[in-house]
Amino acid sequence: MHFDTIAAISTPMGEGAIAIVRISGEDAWTIADRIFRSPAALALSEQPSHTIHYGHLHNPATAEIVEEVMVSIMKGPKTFTREDIVEINCHGGITSVNRVLELVLTEGARLAEPGEFTKRAFLNGRIDLSQAEAVMDLIRAKTDKAMNVALNQMEGKLSHLIGDLRQALLETLAQVEVNIDYPEYDDVEEVTIPLMIEKGEWVRDEIDQLLRTSSQGKILREGLSTVIVGRPNVGKSSLLNSLVQENKAIVTDIAGTTRDIIEEYVNVRGVPLRLVDTAGIRETEDIVERIGVERSRQVLKEADLILLMVNSSEPLTDEDERLFEAVAGMDVLVIVNKTDLPAKIDLQRVYEVAGKERVITTSILQEQGITELEEAIASLFFEGSIESNDMTYVSNARHIALLKQARNTIEDAVMAAQTGVPIDMIQIDVTRTWEILGEIIGDTVQDSLITELFSKFCLGK
Repeated sequence: MHFDTIAAISTPMGEGAIAIVRISGEDAWTIADRIFRSPAALALSEQPSHTIHYGHLHNPATAEIVEEVMVSIMKGPKTFTREDIVEINCHGGITSVNRVLELVLTEGARLAEPGEFTKRAFLNGRIDLSQAEAVMDLIRAKTDKAMNVALNQMEGKLSHLIGDLRQALLETLAQVEVNIDYPEYDDVEEVTIPLMIEKGEWVRDEIDQLLRTSSQGKILREGLSTVIVGRPNVGKSSLLNSLVQENKAIVTDIAGTTRDIIEEYVNVRGVPLRLVDTAGIRETEDIVERIGVERSRQVLKEADLILLMVNSSEPLTDEDERLFEAVAGMDVLVIVNKTDLPAKIDLQRVYEVAGKERVITTSILQEQGITELEEAIASLFFEGSIESNDMTYVSNARHIALLKQARNTIEDAVMAAQTGVPIDMIQIDVTRTWEILGEIIGDTVQDSLITELFSKFCLGK
């Protein structure tokens, strides 16, 4: 496909050692030639592909030197976008990189839209849609394991599996066409129906295998929304600081110190937690604290995991027990904190109100029980281990929804084949399954969805 030439800053804005302006398109080398001067005195177009060159950028209109740079040149199709690409490495100041971009745009390039480089890689056939989405997952990965899952998807492991499933369905559809074209031959139908059931069950089982670990994959991709709740002064902010290993929240002996929601990402045994420290939940006349308490109640409803803390040095209160009632039915770990102080809590009563939920004793002040807590979090969602090299971790919510749809339609096809439904009716469900799986890798996806997906990418990627 042929597009105009685009350019954008591909590194984060701010001060740094190096910034990169990327140019992609058929005029990329031509634009670079007009503004680049090298001691070698050779035009970039005369240089071999995939080389880097030292020199200066000049403004053709004024002949002034704009920047000292290193310029990488890459000839398509052996590039990320399969187009000619130039990457200008300049000093990392905000002013310097903006001057370079402005010069490139003045010489004929268009400012790229968010994600347009990756979109061109997809449209030019270098990657499929699931691999393109993995690019953003890789950028946003919060842990090594999340990064490994994204890398596996970028390498095409999910794409290959989806391709195998679609090929199996295509072979089945081809056999159905033979059955429809030659209905007078009974032996054709005798082959078609068993094949339909066999292939359909295999596709269904493979989808089931993907869906079994999809919740874990989604957690690795998006993080586990984890809310710390409890009465004021039970040690919620101390726990957040301990897990983050930084003093993010103010800790004092004064009840109600935390009055708003504090969020931080933390890596716990390879599991990314979106950790939320809430205001202590209690009845209060302080209007500011009351707003914080209401926000705490709201985030409770959206959490994947609740860390409910109680104070070992105080008796269990009615407010504590109401908190247990509020989180009933959720994934909860109960933390009995401040075990370094004389115990006044009735532990037997804690176990009674906790029910089946795990109870962990800690002294955040003396850093006791933190390891056990981290192990409990990992085992609750991943049975203690994450095989991140296994490509079966489907992490994208769009992929998961499509796999569930495909699972339902192929199950309908299998059941129809087993109950003697006419073969042309079964064909509809098989074809629909093939189309749904194609939406995952972009073979049958609508243009509007492609535009929406790439609009979520960062500028310059």
